[in-house]
Amino acid sequence: MSNEREVQTGELKPFSTMQLLYFCLGFFGLQFAWQMRLALSGPVTEGLGADPLIYGLISLAGPFSGMVVQPIIGALSDRTTSRFGRRRPYLLGGAILASLALWAFPNSALIAKFFGNSFGVVLAPWAGLAIAAVMIWIIDACVNVAQGPYRALIPDVIPQKQHSIANSFLSFAIGLGSVVAAATPPVLSRFFHITMSIPAQFIMAAIAFTGAMIVTCAAIQEKQYIPEKKEEGTEEKHSFWQSLKGFLTTSPEIIKVCTLQFFTWIGVMCLLLYFTLFVVHNLYGVPDIPQEGVNLDSYNAIKLSGTNFALICLALFNLVCFLVSIPIGVLSTKFGNKVIHSIALFSMAVSYCILGFAHSNVWVMIGMGLAGIGWASILSLPFAILSEYIKPGSEGSVMGIFNIFIAGPQVLVCTVVAWFINHSTTVTEQGTYYHWEYAFFVGALVLACAALASLTIKEKKI
Repeated sequence: MSNEREVQTGELKPFSTMQLLYFCLGFFGLQFAWQMRLALSGPVTEGLGADPLIYGLISLAGPFSGMVVQPIIGALSDRTTSRFGRRRPYLLGGAILASLALWAFPNSALIAKFFGNSFGVVLAPWAGLAIAAVMIWIIDACVNVAQGPYRALIPDVIPQKQHSIANSFLSFAIGLGSVVAAATPPVLSRFFHITMSIPAQFIMAAIAFTGAMIVTCAAIQEKQYIPEKKEEGTEEKHSFWQSLKGFLTTSPEIIKVCTLQFFTWIGVMCLLLYFTLFVVHNLYGVPDIPQEGVNLDSYNAIKLSGTNFALICLALFNLVCFLVSIPIGVLSTKFGNKVIHSIALFSMAVSYCILGFAHSNVWVMIGMGLAGIGWASILSLPFAILSEYIKPGSEGSVMGIFNIFIAGPQVLVCTVVAWFINHSTTVTEQGTYYHWEYAFFVGALVLACAALASLTIKEKKI
């Protein structure tokens, strides 16, 4: 399958539905892996001794790698002259390296023990946690290596009139990948009585990531990039700050889209980072710090039940995303990206309020289902709006810089919100509980701000 730029006309061939499905398959694998990392990194690091603040600091891996890795890789991919294309080397390389780290992460304690025995030294109790933290940083960095060039493929190979629907197909793939990843362990347990260990889930994610990316890289044929020749003495040197300034001054609407993303991703990470821990500790009543003498078998059984329910809710969240992603693309084509996106963000803010006050499984599932509508829009429409202002040849750089306004706000969630939760506790006879639900109230406020910011954007007519 090929969709190269036409040399004579500079136009791009429209993608068929089947081509769009092949195109988004790699993102299915990427999100499959990312879902495992988000849903299970809390329980894994908590088991190694991490409190909310330490967990938040470890989770800085995502935003920092997003702010550093994506702009660098995006700019490199713009200028890559590999015979395999501009973007594909980064897509496949990121997937393979991330898959290795996905295998190692849940085995961090065993890896620490292995090195301790091999060198005859007694390692500190936190050695396993330190290795887990390193693996999270590697996973997040490699996901960003693949993600930035992947987004840049859309303006590379797909006509502008199909950008909204192409981003909706990516949203479709993200929803489906997350559903399959989150639902597989509880479904196997409920209907087939197969208990899937956390290490096995991460191996499954690694295989899905690399396998799906190989298929997409084989199916999407890029045109080899040949840099323009410049007269001697006319070469320009661009620093990162010059590139950032150029990006922000392209159009006044760029700043509005970046503001939109800033508020949006504070809200998004308040859910993705803390939801599993909220379900286990606040909904299922498992104390974060149990009193001495607790029955560990009962404690771990309830904790596992809470984790499985959290996975079911995350599967529902992403199932709704999967179901509404294409309709959102169609509606945005008819009514405009900003209007549909604003409505979706307001619905997500309402869902956060439902979650914050929920005391039953039913209301949590209702809240997560409603939140899935906003999630589908977040994964597609801001990128469709941005693509209207991208200059040809700068797609990778723009997507990398744009990711700063996605990753940067997450630092606040990993530090300020984590600190706030760490200092908000309730002590009972069973033990100490953190107020994880406070993250949802913060998220509702900033998502409402994002919805208002969306309405201020002036869209181009295509």
